[in-house]
Amino acid sequence: MNKKIFILGIVLFIIGLAGVASILTMEVSIPAGQQAILQARFTSQQIKLLTLINPTLMLIIAVIVGTLLYQKVCLTVPLIEKMAGIKKESINVFEIIGYGVLGGIISGVLLSFIGFIFNSILPGEFKELGEAFQPNVAVRFLYGGLTEEILMRFGLMTLIVWIFSKIVKGIKPIIYWIGIVTAAIIFAVGHFPVAFQAVGNPSPGLLFYILIGNSTGGVIFGWLYWKKGLESAFIAHIFAHVIMLLAMIILN
Repeated sequence: MNKKIFILGIVLFIIGLAGVASILTMEVSIPAGQQAILQARFTSQQIKLLTLINPTLMLIIAVIVGTLLYQKVCLTVPLIEKMAGIKKESINVFEIIGYGVLGGIISGVLLSFIGFIFNSILPGEFKELGEAFQPNVAVRFLYGGLTEEILMRFGLMTLIVWIFSKIVKGIKPIIYWIGIVTAAIIFAVGHFPVAFQAVGNPSPGLLFYILIGNSTGGVIFGWLYWKKGLESAFIAHIFAHVIMLLAMIILN
């Protein structure tokens, strides 16, 4: 790994770490049994710091994997690449931002509509859990908009695309779509434990809501990473949260 690529990795790690640190600004849900064990050994502040270990380790892995593989499958991080001296040609910054904003608006509208449509079938326990642990603006923008994109797009999607490029022995549009959709679904399925924690025996409708509600944005963000670069996905994810927050205010 050359020095310029190393700098790109360090910059992305620092950006992602800012998102991880934002978790300290909100209360983190810990199962009652584990909470009692931790409280016997640690202070509340120490418990909060312990919750940062897993996302930090995942961030390190994602940055290493993405940094090693993203160029091999022709994916880009154009603005940071330009800053690190990796990319020499000019960059259309307005296009990167414009597509990001548009993608964020589309994502936010779709996700708000999905939430509105499914609201009537969601169990009360699930709604209560969602209201009790609603992430604040800092977590939405920094962890959601930045760290999650580094984890799911730069790390996981890049890895999936690279694996399939080896299987099909080439770089074709289909492998990017496989990476986009697979990463989005993995992210969505990762939310299933929340449903089982809240409801115990969630209905197929609830699981379908979690699946579609948490993968729709990921597909759009993944497409932006493929076509316009990782920073465009950052912008889209942040703007999706802006739209969803506005929709919550309007609907309430």
